[in-house]
Amino acid sequence: MDAATLAAFAAAFLVFAASPGPDNMTVVTRTVTHGAASGIAYGAGTTMGVLAFLVLAAFGLSAVAAGMGTLMTVLRYAGAAYLVWMGVRLWTASPTMPAPGARAGGRSLVGTFATGVALNLGNPKMPLFYVALLPNIVGPSLTPGQVGLLAAVILAVEVVVVGTHVALASRARRALRDPAVVRRTNRIAGGLMVGAGVAVVATR
Repeated sequence: MDAATLAAFAAAFLVFAASPGPDNMTVVTRTVTHGAASGIAYGAGTTMGVLAFLVLAAFGLSAVAAGMGTLMTVLRYAGAAYLVWMGVRLWTASPTMPAPGARAGGRSLVGTFATGVALNLGNPKMPLFYVALLPNIVGPSLTPGQVGLLAAVILAVEVVVVGTHVALASRARRALRDPAVVRRTNRIAGGLMVGAGVAVVATR
């Protein structure tokens, strides 16, 4: 696999990863409301789901993944319900000023990570993305070494995309010093998370 092929894959995946959608929206809202660690945890979960589909696609199992309708539906609805629940909690929460050094708890981070994984494994567009992308860019078959190179590209792109969203949201979080602004931010973030959950359910 030459450098031009990797660059083409990186460009295509960057467009896919950076496009506005429930994942990036959730990274931002989790960072604003719970801190950078929470946004990073969700982003890491989505990345893990992306890598899982890369492995499936590399071994010719994308069709199997696409055919696992029941499991995919369960994962999608469970993840969407969790996003809606978090959004409702944010909407109804009392305005609390975020402490500069405040961090999300370990259990919360694990749950956030798991939600990111579940939503990506339950995303019906992921198998189709790889089925369409890999044969056209890198050919019909992949060696373990090529899978490793593509995984490295995916990780690099996700670090840039997630890191950028977390950095921008962290700056906004530091600006929250007025309870009225915090309440409005909570409600906006809560509404966005509910919207992300609805968007996940509506995905076909």
